[in-house]
Amino acid sequence: MEKIKKLFAASVLVIALSATAVFAGPCKEGQIEGYAHPTLFNAEAQTYVDGNKVYQTGGKIYKTKNRIGIKNKDSAYVDSWARDVLSLIKERSGGELFNPKMPILRSEMAVVLSEGFDVKPAGKTKKYSDVAANYWANEWIARATNAGVMIGYPDKTFKPDQPITKAEVFAVVAQLIDVPTDKSLLVPEFNGKTIEYIPSWAVGATKEVVNSELLEQVPDPKRVNDDMYLSKEQVAYLIGTLRTNFATANGKIAKDKFAPDCVKSYKPVYLNIKLSDRISAKTSNIGQKFAAVTTKEVEINNNVFPAGSKVKGEVVALKRPGLKNPGFIKVKFLEIKNGDCVVEFPKNITEAQAQQIKNPNFLARLFGAPFSAAARIIGVSGRTVGTGVNIAANGVEEIGDELSDTFVDTLSLQPVAGVKRFGSSFITLGKGIFDTCKNIIGGVFGVIYEIGDEIVYLIVPSLSNASSLNPGEELLIIF
Repeated sequence: MEKIKKLFAASVLVIALSATAVFAGPCKEGQIEGYAHPTLFNAEAQTYVDGNKVYQTGGKIYKTKNRIGIKNKDSAYVDSWARDVLSLIKERSGGELFNPKMPILRSEMAVVLSEGFDVKPAGKTKKYSDVAANYWANEWIARATNAGVMIGYPDKTFKPDQPITKAEVFAVVAQLIDVPTDKSLLVPEFNGKTIEYIPSWAVGATKEVVNSELLEQVPDPKRVNDDMYLSKEQVAYLIGTLRTNFATANGKIAKDKFAPDCVKSYKPVYLNIKLSDRISAKTSNIGQKFAAVTTKEVEINNNVFPAGSKVKGEVVALKRPGLKNPGFIKVKFLEIKNGDCVVEFPKNITEAQAQQIKNPNFLARLFGAPFSAAARIIGVSGRTVGTGVNIAANGVEEIGDELSDTFVDTLSLQPVAGVKRFGSSFITLGKGIFDTCKNIIGGVFGVIYEIGDEIVYLIVPSLSNASSLNPGEELLIIF
């Protein structure tokens, strides 16, 4: 009984201490470990998930996948066509088991090719015994086979759920391009290594694809060499790059004279714009709209928009600059308007480049810096206090649970378990003190860093230009 009294007294003492100390429990699965200025500890601050956007504010931000860099801008990106076509396949095929890293299926290849070259629906369609009328990709299979970019099998089947081998993908692509190759039967190399799983009938096609340099932009290049199949993601990027090269007037790839008519007639949209607003990783926010005007005439969906037409865009992802971290910004172009004619951009971007680089003028920076500096400092200070409260609340909750288990185990004649739970409360207390110190250090660092960052931004704005788009900058967007 005396031991239980001593144990009870010690427990009360720990509870009393917990009222005045700051605690934090260990990070559980899915829990966010937040600090005032997370770049100092490479932690996260606040997580949002919205559709295809996943990002954090106040610190480390995970980039969304399938992005395209704006040439001449190291940390500015646009939404990619590859991302859109993968999202379409996921949505229409059911989506629950969709994995972009898995081998691409024949049905999915039909979608990628049809969407990639704007293949139109045909009046009379070919019928395949293994493609039901309500099959999710029925429309795209009909479009691809009628256009001649894919074919079925002699037994009148299409085998929509069969994976396409890497060699078959190369054979399809080689029919669309015209690139000189040698006549040897040696399997070509990619990135200094011979490509595996290429049968003799596909050597020529593989050489043509390798020489075209289309594979340079494909993710997971090691898999191109070593695997029998290309993934859904890889093929989407392959066809996306093919679209880009077709769109370049003096590009390295010429369309094969025997290519299907839909490929020969494929016409990309060249959008030349001049930005009206400034958007940057430093000061912009998710969902922020921005404006631009066209500098050349452009035709979209049979509507001609003259120079001076208005273009609207939106920030869809960003990462704040931080310690040894340039940050990034990602944008999407939404619509173009001339008078009462408003058209949404019909397809996503295959290439973007900044043609004329500009910095925001010094006077604009001078007037804008105090506001962004004040906002950042208030944000850091607020997160310092808020995180401290959160650490304390989590710690008190966990220590309370551990002390409760201490009494329950002990009074249930499990003294060893009770002692372990009691000891755990001291470990939690130590973690709380440790995390509190990190939080305070992060807050102090954050305030100092943000002030210094604003000074650098005023004096050397080019250091943030790579992750910003500025008024007067000219962009070429290829859809």
